Amino acid sequence: MKTYKLNNQTVDSVELKCLLVSRGVLVQNAVYKYAKNVDNNSRLDINPLCCNCMILSDGTIVQLTDTQFHLRYLSGILSWDNIKLLRHVKDLHTPFSLRMQDGQPTLIYENSEVDIISFPKASSFYKQKTALGRPFAGNAVMQGLNWVAFQCLWPCQLAADKKPCQFCFSGGDFENLAKRGKALPKAVPAADVREIVKYAFDNEGVENIQITGGSTYNGEVESIHIMSYLNAISELDVSGELLLYATPPKYNITADNYFKLGASRIACSLEVWDKEKAREITPGKYEFRDKYLDMLVYIAEKHGTGKAFSNFIIGIEKFDTLADGTTWLAQRGIMPTASVWMPMGRPVQGSMKAPELDYYRRVKEHLANLYTKYALEPTKSRGLNVCIERDIWEFAHSTIT
Repeated sequence: MKTYKLNNQTVDSVELKCLLVSRGVLVQNAVYKYAKNVDNNSRLDINPLCCNCMILSDGTIVQLTDTQFHLRYLSGILSWDNIKLLRHVKDLHTPFSLRMQDGQPTLIYENSEVDIISFPKASSFYKQKTALGRPFAGNAVMQGLNWVAFQCLWPCQLAADKKPCQFCFSGGDFENLAKRGKALPKAVPAADVREIVKYAFDNEGVENIQITGGSTYNGEVESIHIMSYLNAISELDVSGELLLYATPPKYNITADNYFKLGASRIACSLEVWDKEKAREITPGKYEFRDKYLDMLVYIAEKHGTGKAFSNFIIGIEKFDTLADGTTWLAQRGIMPTASVWMPMGRPVQGSMKAPELDYYRRVKEHLANLYTKYALEPTKSRGLNVCIERDIWEFAHSTIT
């Protein structure tokens, strides 16, 4: 694992990833031109639906959010609910830029070179449609080098009931649809999911799958969708992991069936441990907090260490409460995973200001200790753009250079 200089500070790749994900990057137009050149054959697009990432020189995969396009997007939104986000733009500032130097895409911090970066190879994934006419773009994303992820396969009932998680952009969209009296979109058909996965496997070198939907009030109703997806995917040869994010089902046997049909790990994600903050930030999920914890404990006891996991949004609660929650889970064989908060999505508790380096450093060292002490190994691929659990595990088992 490498270290990098940010003026007078030395950071490792985990810390640099956290800063890049939470601050975004100003990308020079010449970088996009470089990526489009057939000789460079790089996957980079101005369309935010294409989920850009960059690769640090030590192989770390990092979400690439071009802040200039994001701010233009916010400025062009007509919805009053979203225009109100503009008052938080003053919190958004990035010292990072991506420029061409000596013919290479170069990461810059303020005016100093940090690293030479690369991109995944060019892909036709986002140009595809399923046989039913559903575009891949907007329904699934390629993450890193070997992940296909479905971000919202079924709508979020909690958001439609005016109880969205504050940080969730998709939840905000569902809430706005409900406010305008518009029908929520139907769940994506299993045939489409299978087709997208098969294309990614056959053409993109994908090995791993992430299945996510909106939170619901009834885990058994949700399970109808999940079972159809797992059945459809089970017809394919999945050599990697299948991570399933789900509302806790009413009956334990439903979770057992998810594993039988190919799920590698199941997340019932709390996102925030601090109860007072959770009540405000995740109002819908908060009502079922005990149900989430009970299911996580059941899965860990029945299916083994690391088979249950709960995601935490890193950067929206104090370190002490985050440490309490992740420790509680780890002691019970439940994997605490970590997604870095992207403030440029939606404000949380009236702020779009990300924490400073020391916060991320403490989180990294704390989770590294938990993963080692309780033999919790995250999924082996480091290719999830905003998730840092595998990067932290690598940090705990590597030599800094």
